[in-house]
Parts: sequence; structure tokens; C-alpha cells
Amino acid sequence: KMQVDLIDQDVYGLNEHGFNMPHKARHYGVAAESVLENPSDGLVVQFEVRSREGMDCGGAYLKLIAGGQGREGKLEEFSNETPYSIMFGPDRCGTSAKTHFIIQLPDKDGELVEHHMLAPPPPHDKANKTDTQLYRAVVWGDGKVTVTSPQAERTVELMSEKLWAPPVQPPEEIPDPEDVKPEDWVDAAKIPDETATKPDDWDENAPAMIPDEDAVKPEGWLDDEKTEIPDPDAAKPDEWDDDEDGEWEAPVVPNPKCQEAPGCGEWVRPMKPNAEYKGKWSAPLIDNPAYKGEWKAKDIPNPKYVKVEKAELLPIRATGIEIWTMDSGVVFDNILIARDVKTADAAREELYEKKRAAERKRDQAEDEKEADQAAADFDKAVEEDEKKDAKEEL
Repeated sequence: KMQVDLIDQDVYGLNEHGFNMPHKARHYGVAAESVLENPSDGLVVQFEVRSREGMDCGGAYLKLIAGGQGREGKLEEFSNETPYSIMFGPDRCGTSAKTHFIIQLPDKDGELVEHHMLAPPPPHDKANKTDTQLYRAVVWGDGKVTVTSPQAERTVELMSEKLWAPPVQPPEEIPDPEDVKPEDWVDAAKIPDETATKPDDWDENAPAMIPDEDAVKPEGWLDDEKTEIPDPDAAKPDEWDDDEDGEWEAPVVPNPKCQEAPGCGEWVRPMKPNAEYKGKWSAPLIDNPAYKGEWKAKDIPNPKYVKVEKAELLPIRATGIEIWTMDSGVVFDNILIARDVKTADAAREELYEKKRAAERKRDQAEDEKEADQAAADFDKAVEEDEKKDAKEEL
């Protein structure tokens, strides 16, 4: 369940509302009608998000819910199973961090297939808890997609075979899933040379490291001093009972004499790599005469193949947020679905830039407050030192 909050009205002074996800480990969902036919002809998706508690493991993405072809289900039943045209936004968990841009397209049989943009821009810094972040995706009428995160921007062709997984254009042939590697297939390119023998001078027992016989004990080394000694300043506690607690021993501390000398205790020669070390002998590898190469299943005609002239994105009937997150305090605001970039630019200037200006003003005020506090602390410390010196003089 989403909840609608005022967004830091005392900071922004803009009297705005946002979709807030206040709790961890929850499934949130909300949707509203926003119809857009033929998104492939031109589409801009833009929204703001802020991670009040940081972004460690969760997403903050939108789903543009698909319409047409019998996809007129109730928005009240919106779930992770609801077909969508585009899924877009940041996602992070562990070492995985990306700005998703995923499209669903029907295959030859009408089944929806997810196509993921490869190497999308990274999301905003996971530790940023104070600044509003702006995300934008543009579907251009010429078949390109531009995804912009606070960190980077990337533009790709929708029909590129190397930039989508899987590609929008299915291959004409695929590996036969029923083909299996023959039992006698040899795919080891190299094998040990069975005619090779270990050389007579090969010593497998020679150590990897040996004492350095050229090393000399440093002058001033204290052979009779221990590296640690009982603390001469330690005293047995008054409550210590030898009968109950045993004989008291002072704690040990580093020997101050050793800190001034090259070292203490018995001097031991340092170790060095053994030039004679060879390790365990093994026969060298030679070309395998039985090698047949890397086995691959034979290709067969792809039953899902269809020639795709253009990636026609599914029509959009609604915009939704459907997220399972381990983060709390994620807030969405100023979600925009438009046809042209100019509309998105105007919204960014009117809404996002004003908010960022307020945030920068807030940051400046906080920096000035911290500087004033640091100066006050310094003045107080100087005053206390002066009082202490005057007391000692008296």
C-alpha cells in the first residue's frame, strides 16, 4: 500500500505531494490511467525519486502498463504479472546496480518477451539520502532509446542485436535443445605427454624459501631483551584476592628499549626465494591427436522466428509503481509521460530545478551552521585552556 505525503514542505516551500514507501520489506503498488498510443513514434518518461534512508537493496522504477489486445484488466488488480510496455528506473542490491530499461514485446505466438537494455547507466549514489534525483528515458521516432540517470546517459538502437537481451529481432536459427554431445566426443585440446620423464636433477623436495645466508644481524640488536615486558606502571587492584583470583600478573606492554633498537630477542635470518625450487614435476602438455574441437549443438530453424522491421512498443494505458523493496523512505514525485522532449525540459525547469535550488540552499545553511558550531567549540576550548593556565599560575 502506497501512502501520499507532503515532501519536506519546510525545506522546499512548494506544497508538493509524493508517493512514499515508508517501510522495509514491503510490496508496494499503485497505478493511474495515462493512455498513449504508438509510443514508438515518440515518448518521454521522466520522474523524480529520493531515497530518504539510502538505496541499498531495492528498486525505484515505473511500469508503463500495456493496453490493447485484451489487456484491459482492472487497475485495482495491478501486480507483477500485469503486462507492461516499458519498465524504467533505478535498481540496486549488493553488487548489482543499474538503471533498468526493459520492454515487453509479443513474439510470433503472441507471448510477451522481456528485452533488457544491456549496460544501462548506473543509478544514483546509494548513500545519497538528501538530494532529489531525476531520471529520464526517451523513445525517439527513429528507433533509438536514450536513458539518462544522475550518473550517465546512454543511447542505443532498439533493433541492435548486441545491445538487448534477447534481441528484438529473433535469430533465424537456434541451437537444437534436444541435441546432445556424443559420449566419445573429445573436447580436451591438450593432454599430458606420456613419453616425458622427470629430469634426474629435478628435486621435488627443495623448499620454496630458504634462509638468506648473506644477511647480517643489524648492529645494536638486543638479543637479551624481550619484545614485551610487564607494565611497570601497573598496580594490583585493591579488590584483587590472590586466594580467589590467583596470583596477580601485570599486563604486558611493548618493550620501550626495542622501539629504539633494530630489534629484540633471538635474531633469525630472513628467508628468501630458493633459486633451486622447482616444485612437483608434471608431464608437459601436448596437442591431443583425438581432439575434435568444442562441441556445439547443431542449429535448427527457430520456431519463434519472424522478420521484425521495426520495434513496435505496446500501447500504454496506465502508469504504475510496483516494487518489492528492502529500503524505506523511497519517494516518487512529478511523474511525467509525454510525447516530446520540450515538454519534459519545461517540467524539469519548473519543478526539479526549483527543488534542487531549495536543496542547495538547505545544504548551504547546514554547512554554515556546522562551521559556526566548529568555531564556537574552538573558542570554548581556548577559553577553557586559558582558565586552566591562570589557575596553575595561581
